[in-house]
This record gives sequence, structure tokens and C-alpha cells, in this order.
Amino acid sequence: MSEATTDLTLYYIHDPMCSWCWAFRPVWEQVRTRLPAWVRVERLLGGLAPDTDQPMPAELQAKIRAIWQHIQRVVPGTEFNYEFWRRCRPRRSTYPACRAVVAASNQGSEFEEPMIFAIQRTYYREARNPSDDEVLIDLAAGIGLDAARFADDLNAPATREELARQIDTGRRLGAEGFPSLIAVCGDDHRELIRLDYNDPETILRQIG
Repeated sequence: MSEATTDLTLYYIHDPMCSWCWAFRPVWEQVRTRLPAWVRVERLLGGLAPDTDQPMPAELQAKIRAIWQHIQRVVPGTEFNYEFWRRCRPRRSTYPACRAVVAASNQGSEFEEPMIFAIQRTYYREARNPSDDEVLIDLAAGIGLDAARFADDLNAPATREELARQIDTGRRLGAEGFPSLIAVCGDDHRELIRLDYNDPETILRQIG
């Protein structure tokens, strides 16, 4: 793709509690800072796992721990705090964290990225559970949000509707898991960008 075609939107479809998104973060940050000026970036929340109050089955906990270990082998330098599995009551529920990103953005687009990173940091490094509303409200205060407003917005109907819209948009674009990068030119040309978790150049070459 090149500037001569038309202007281009690069959609980043992600979930803040997706371990592969955490592993991709360093390369994604490099890609974002090096994109041509004519590329517009739009994030979409993917919604990895819907709301549930049920504890995560032991077999699934073991599977996710194994994924973390695999990621650390193939993406060197990725940090995981395995104390999470001992300290917390894991649930297979990432929608609360996704709604937290929407609720943070309600107070300004500049809070979107800090909230994403706060969720990732608290989950993967600090072994706290961002499936819990009280953890998310604490993170909101920590990044300078109005915590009371955030708490009101977190589970509000409008927040749920916005998350549903983003999930639907990502699916219609053809996201294949998280993270996904999809480049869209004009109204009808789209391209799924092949990811490299260790080298931003692979991604930048595909974009132009």
C-alpha cells in the first residue's frame, strides 16, 4: 500500500486482557510512532470473553498459564507475574476491562491508551484482577480520571452499546483473533496485516 492509493485507516483490534496483545505491545508502539502521516489509526475493542461471575475452571487456568509460557519463549522479554493464579480468583471475563477503556475515553481520548496500559500492567505485572470493577475504578483514579464518573460509566447502557459496536465492527472487518491489524483503503479495499511480534519492520513494509 502507498500514499498514492488513497488515505488509509489502520484498525488495531485488541483486548486489554489478551496475553498476545500484551506481548505485541512493544512492537505496536514502535509501529505507531513510525507510521506515515497519511495513515490514520483506529483502535477497536474485540471483547475476548463476555461477563461471568463463575470462577475459571482449573483446566482453563492451566491452559492460559501454558500460553503465557509459550509467549515468553517466542517473544523474549514479555513479563508475566504467575502469582496472579495464586492471589486472585480468575474469571474468564474480559468485557469489564474493555468497558473500562470505553469509560476512560468518555473523559477524553487521551485517557484511552493510559487505561489500556494500566489494565495490562496490573494484570500481567502486579497480579491483580482487572475483571473486577473495584480494580478498574482504582486504576481510573490512578491515571487521573474522575473516579466517580468512571464508576457510573463503567457499566452504563451507553458503554455497553459502544463496546458492542466496536466488537461488531471488528468482526465485520474480518479480525482473526487478537491482536489483529487491518488496513482499509477507501470503501472496499481491506488487507489483513501479517503480524511480527519481534520486528516492527515486517509490519511497516506491508503498510508502505
